[in-house]
Amino acid sequence: MKELQHLNKYFLKYKFSLIFGILITIASKIFLLYTPRLIRKSINVVDEYRKGSITDIQLVKAELLENILYIIGAALITGILTFFMRQTIINVSRYVEYDLKNEVYQQYQKLSLNFYKKNRTGDLMNRISEDVTKVRMYAGPAIMYSINTITLFIIVISSMYSQAPKLTLYTLIPLPILSIIVFNVSKEIHKRSTIVQQYLSKLSTFTQESFSGISIIKAYGMEPQTFNNFDVLSTESKEKQLHLVKVQALFFPTMILLIGISNLIVIYIGGQQYINGEIKSLGTIAEFIIYVNMLTWPVATVGWVTSIIQQAEASQKRINHFLTIEPEIQNKASEPSKIQGNITFKNVSFTYDDTNIEALKDVSFTLNSGETLAIIGKTGSGKSTILDLIGRLYDIKSGELLIDNTPIDQVNLNSLRESIGYVPQEAFLFSDSINNNIKFGKEDATDEEAIQAAKYAQVHKNIIGFTKGYETVLGERGITLSGGQKQRVSIARAILKDPQILLFDDCLSAVDTETEEKILKSLNKLSKGKTTIIVSHRISSAKNADKIIVLDDGKIVQEGTHDSLTAQEGYYKSLYLKQLSKNT
Repeated sequence: MKELQHLNKYFLKYKFSLIFGILITIASKIFLLYTPRLIRKSINVVDEYRKGSITDIQLVKAELLENILYIIGAALITGILTFFMRQTIINVSRYVEYDLKNEVYQQYQKLSLNFYKKNRTGDLMNRISEDVTKVRMYAGPAIMYSINTITLFIIVISSMYSQAPKLTLYTLIPLPILSIIVFNVSKEIHKRSTIVQQYLSKLSTFTQESFSGISIIKAYGMEPQTFNNFDVLSTESKEKQLHLVKVQALFFPTMILLIGISNLIVIYIGGQQYINGEIKSLGTIAEFIIYVNMLTWPVATVGWVTSIIQQAEASQKRINHFLTIEPEIQNKASEPSKIQGNITFKNVSFTYDDTNIEALKDVSFTLNSGETLAIIGKTGSGKSTILDLIGRLYDIKSGELLIDNTPIDQVNLNSLRESIGYVPQEAFLFSDSINNNIKFGKEDATDEEAIQAAKYAQVHKNIIGFTKGYETVLGERGITLSGGQKQRVSIARAILKDPQILLFDDCLSAVDTETEEKILKSLNKLSKGKTTIIVSHRISSAKNADKIIVLDDGKIVQEGTHDSLTAQEGYYKSLYLKQLSKNT
């Protein structure tokens, strides 16, 4: 139960609802006791009439009618109270689930990119969905049934013992056995359910990858092999499901068997005691049979609740593991920062923790506010890493990175990122309308502003060509659009935000040179007064920049303007001549 102590803060938050739910539970069980007592009275009246103790049939009928009305009334009140009990306690579990999911999601938002590189997306999703659901079962049904069972036991057993102590002891013998059996069956169900869930995850992963990569499967003619792999996996999943069903099939028959045994004990022992005069009335036996049936399900839930608590403990442990991780990127500045856009790298070196690759080695440059810097280099030379460090997606380990002459970790993180418009190398679009994707960085933007940004990004004509235009809903990861269209929508998103710093990470690689030229003209116009960094493999994207640096193996090997770099031997001139010859 140590891991589940994390939920105590939520229970305190909703303590009044829980206390109210407990009081309603107690009240509902008190009214529940009226039914067996009234049935005992009714049977006793009939028995006395049969023996001749009561001769007035009208008196018997009147008492039976009165008892029936009382039973109906007690049942209605019990039903209403039970409804409110469930509404109160189960609602609390839903509130706890809501709060816990928000807490987990907020933690996910805070964690750095390193965390996401080390953990699988499926596992993260499972913890915020399946694990939180299991914890909710503890916060709701487990607590409710525990309160219900304890209350019912105290009230019912007290009532039984006051009527017939000896019969009470005999009657209760099968109930602990029932609880132990249910616990063991529940434990086996849990074990087999876990295996079933694992196979369902495998099936989901396999089918998701198959659908995402359907074009590759078709191109290589791998449909038969893919189907065979799926068939093997689904067959194994079916067998695990059948193993689970076989154990589940034991649950209710076992419960019914032990209920029957308890009822037989009541009838046999109670009958003997009635014959011997130890029990005064026949109605007591009927009352006990009802009590046994009332107790059986709560006793059965002891094993079930124990299983729920075990699952919740395991799930909360997995959740707590992530909640206790301290985010690597901390916002050390409480006050907002005014970002001008001056960027300085001083002997910055950076190594990725997950791969141990040294991406940058002693990199130094200065970029004043309003200037444009182009970064050229081979694949893996460290170009994208520079942009990631400016956005503070990672913290530097060596050297200094200054924003407006202030160490970047002393700049307000929210202010920094709000002042940056970032277009990544691989454009990511959400499964939403094109209009909302463009407005992602500025949700209060007007439709006219979104259209103007799309025009600057040279994607407006493509968008209005769609049936629903800007309201076209994109598929997963923007699959509806081509690579070039996705890049241009991402550029429109950054333009619309109107930030002080613009970062373009090889975002024109999927567009033709004519469209590239038009976009660059728009960017030159829009970037006036803004600090702009363009990462590219094309000289055409870099030639108009105020400064150009060439990276190789994480080091700056060349630095200057387009004219100065084409005038000297090196990678830049070689790349320029190569691309120039291709275009002529």
